[in-house]
Amino acid sequence: MVKRFKSKIILKSPEDIAKLRNAAALTMEILLKIGEEIKAGISALDIDKLAKSYCKEYGVKPAFLGYAGFPGAICVSVNEEVVHGLPTKKKVFKEGDIVSLDFGVIKDGFYGDVAITFPVGKIAENAEKLLKVTRESLYKGIEQALPGNKLIDISRAVQRYVEGHGFSVVRDYAGHGLGRSLHEDPQITNYVYKGYPDITLEPGMTFAIEPMVNEGTYKVKVKRDKWTVVTKDGKLSAHFEHDIAITENGYIILSEI
Repeated sequence: MVKRFKSKIILKSPEDIAKLRNAAALTMEILLKIGEEIKAGISALDIDKLAKSYCKEYGVKPAFLGYAGFPGAICVSVNEEVVHGLPTKKKVFKEGDIVSLDFGVIKDGFYGDVAITFPVGKIAENAEKLLKVTRESLYKGIEQALPGNKLIDISRAVQRYVEGHGFSVVRDYAGHGLGRSLHEDPQITNYVYKGYPDITLEPGMTFAIEPMVNEGTYKVKVKRDKWTVVTKDGKLSAHFEHDIAITENGYIILSEI
């Protein structure tokens, strides 16, 4: 959940950033391989087993498994599910679904954390637009991650782009700092609010930026399983996430491969 406070940010050395980049790139590489297996008839549990298998193959530790009690290695959220979807056997993909996979690994003491929403076969036009706008809003936010800019510039860029296309940004969950911990300060909301912390971006900051975008209302609720977050109106949601570092020369997308 979003917390509003003055952040204490841990700056990373070039050596730290190199290790973080390795972790983030491996996370994305594995996630893209998992994404290739998404098709009708596959279950969320199948995806979780695949994630665990790839972690073993790559010699990395799944970051989410057991985190705050989460039972899987990967979050699998389908259609109106926004984030933290449980990877259950009953959750079977069908043609036209959209599947958000949020995944993290630990490598050499550093975390990677990425997310992509994948289509299952041919999807509806409104779903295609949602995925496109969410993905593009991520890059709009990243473009503002420059030394001397403010943290609020990232949030504002995401919100303006999303709302300019008729969608809404989730307000109860946010991006975050990243490094030797999965969640570091600061939290990076995808919208601007009164009292937003006055944080100037500087070299050594490392973030996971992750727009979660809803087709309808921004309001969400948690299902009875106490994990899966869904849109309150039952409409679709999409999620994309990259890990970045700020350097003297601008930003680096650590999870880009």
